[in-house]
Amino acid sequence: MSNSVLTFVIVGHDDHPIFESDLAPKPDGRETQGVYLHQFVLHAALDAVNEQIWTTTNMHLGTVDKFNNLMVAAYATAAHVKFLLLHDGKNEETIRLFFKDVYDIYVRVCMNPFFTTVGSISSPGFGQKVRILAKTHFRT
Repeated sequence: MSNSVLTFVIVGHDDHPIFESDLAPKPDGRETQGVYLHQFVLHAALDAVNEQIWTTTNMHLGTVDKFNNLMVAAYATAAHVKFLLLHDGKNEETIRLFFKDVYDIYVRVCMNPFFTTVGSISSPGFGQKVRILAKTHFRT
């Protein structure tokens, strides 16, 4: 499980990144050699997400794209903010529950009167809560 891939990104309605986090466990000395590949795969999946949004009424879009052994799962809010998770074969129901819980935290951040949807979420508390949810749901 030390080579597990679990990268989470929140993308705004204008396809700009709002939040990004590598949620995979990091053993000592692990290099970030795949970070750019993960960003590329997630960015490439945005077209598939935008197409899928208009074909369903569900917020959870499921697996929308695949690259080699990596899969991209997506969740779209009513404001067309997209949650993307790059993973290497996690349970679909677990991913759906993770997205739902992150959405609850995201809504709380959006209710802050000082939050703007144009900027990024730089709150260390938000990032910590997302990592705790990942550990809870994915047992990483």
